Amino acid sequence: MTHPDALLQFAGQDLAALLGKKAAERPRHPFLIWASEPGSSRAWTYAEFAGQVERLAGGLTARGIRAGDRVLMHLENCPEFLLTYFACAYLGAVCVPTNAMAAGPELAYFAELTGARGAVTQPKFADKIRSHCHALEWLAITDDDAGQPADLATAPKPDERYAALLASPVARRPPDASAPLSVLFTSGTTSRPKGVLWTHANALWAGRLGAMQQGLRSDDIYHVFLPLFHVVGLSWSVFPALWAGATVVLQPRFSASRYWPVALEHRCTVGSHVIFSANVLAGMPVPQGHAFRQWCNALWQPEHETHFGLKMMGAWGMTEMVAQGIVTDPWSPPRPGAIGRASAGYGVRIVDDHGRDCRPGERGHLLIRGVPGVTLFAEYFGNSQATRDAFDDGYFKTGDSVLLHDDGSIQFGDRAKDLLKVGGEGVSAAEIERVIRGVPEVGEVAVVGRPDAAYGEVPVAFVRLASGSHGGPGLSERIVAVCRRELAKYKVPQAVVFVEDFPRIGVGKISKARLRELAASETGKR
Repeated sequence: MTHPDALLQFAGQDLAALLGKKAAERPRHPFLIWASEPGSSRAWTYAEFAGQVERLAGGLTARGIRAGDRVLMHLENCPEFLLTYFACAYLGAVCVPTNAMAAGPELAYFAELTGARGAVTQPKFADKIRSHCHALEWLAITDDDAGQPADLATAPKPDERYAALLASPVARRPPDASAPLSVLFTSGTTSRPKGVLWTHANALWAGRLGAMQQGLRSDDIYHVFLPLFHVVGLSWSVFPALWAGATVVLQPRFSASRYWPVALEHRCTVGSHVIFSANVLAGMPVPQGHAFRQWCNALWQPEHETHFGLKMMGAWGMTEMVAQGIVTDPWSPPRPGAIGRASAGYGVRIVDDHGRDCRPGERGHLLIRGVPGVTLFAEYFGNSQATRDAFDDGYFKTGDSVLLHDDGSIQFGDRAKDLLKVGGEGVSAAEIERVIRGVPEVGEVAVVGRPDAAYGEVPVAFVRLASGSHGGPGLSERIVAVCRRELAKYKVPQAVVFVEDFPRIGVGKISKARLRELAASETGKR
C-alpha cells in the first residue's frame, strides 16, 4: 500500500497536469520531434501536443472510455504512442503498451488479463489484433507504420482511422497522483509476463529523479530510439525530459545508419542506450561536432567516454523499479565493473541464501526498498499473490545477484533467473519452454542463452524426447515453427539441441550453468 506521506510530494499533480503546466509555461517550445527519416521530421510544441492530447481524450470519451478503463496500445515508436498514452492519463484511463514484436497469442493474453476495452495499433498489426483480441469494443489504426506507408491491403477503414479519435476536448479529471496510469509487461522469468501497474506518482517520480540524476536542462534535446513500451524508453527518457521541459527527438527504432544523421540534424544533447546499440556505434566513425554531452547506458563503459567524447552514466533498473534504482555518477567514475550505488529514494540490501546481510567482497541477492506506487510499482495487475511474493519484509526481491564492494559500489553478478537479453530485449526462458513443451514428442526442455556477437545472446533449446518417442526427421524444424507461431521473433530459439538427459544438480534440478557452457561451445546435436 502506498503510504500517504509519500504522496504529499506530488499533491495536486499527475502526469496530465505536468504536461499542462509545461504547456502553460513554455507553449512554443518544442516538446516532440518525430524523426522517422533523416531530413524528414514533424514537431509539436508543448502547447500543440497538449492540445492534441485533449482532443484525443475527447475521442476516447466518445468511444466509452472512462477513468480506470484499460486501453491496449500495440505500436512501434511513433507520435501516436505518446499522444495516446497522455490522452489516457488525461482521462484517468489506464494505458496498456505491449511489445511491438509480440505474437498473436501473447496479445490475446495481454488483452484478456487487463480487460482492455479498446486498442490503438498500426496497419501491419491490425489483423493480428482482430484475430486474437476478440473482446475489444473498438480498434483505432494509425495511417502509417511508424513513418512507413501502409500497404493498401492493411490501410484502415475510415471509422477505424486514428484521426477519427480526434474530437472536442473534454474536462481533465482532478489530479490524483495515486490513480493507476499504465500496465507494462515484464519479460517473465518463471511463467507468463506479469502486468506491472504504475501510478501517476510513479511517472512523476521517474521524471523528477531521472531529470536530477541525468542533470537535464530545459534546453536539452533528448534522443529516444529505444522502445517506448520499455522502461528505458519511456520512464528513463521521456518522463525526465518532460519534467525538465526539454525536447524529445523520437526515432522509430535503432538504426546504425540513421542514428548519427538524426542526432546531428537535431543537435541532440543527451540519450539513453542499451549495451547493444552503444557497442554497434562504437564500431563506427564518430562524426565531428556532435552535440551530445551525456549518454545513459545499462553499463558504464569508460572507453566509450573517450571514443564518443561525452560523459557516460551507467544505470540499473527494472520495470518494477520505474526509475533508475542504481546509478553511476558521471562526475565521479565508479570502480571498474561496478554498476553504481543506490539512487536517492531507494534502500538496498544484499543478502545471502539465508537472508543474512553480505559483507564487502561477498555475492548475494539484491533487494530494493521503496514506496509502492511512488518509487516502486503499485502491484502486479490481477495477481495479488505474485505481488505478495515479490516482497520480503518490505524489500522488493529483484531476482538478481550482485557483488558488494568495500566502497559501497555494486557489481552485477547474474541476471534474474532464466532471463536472457537478446539485442537488449528481455526474454523469459520459461516462456519459450512452455511453448516447446506443447510439442507432443518433447519430454523435457531447457532454454539458455548462447553468446552472440550481434545480439549479446540468443536462445538455444535443449530437448529430451518423451518416453517412447524417436523424434523423427524434421522435429527440430517443427519445434522452431511452433515457436515462430506462438512467440515474438527474437524469442525463437536459434538452435535446438537434442540430449539423452540433462546435466543435473541437487535433487534432479537441471544445471543451466552447464547447458550454457555447452551452448557456448556449440556442443550437441542439432
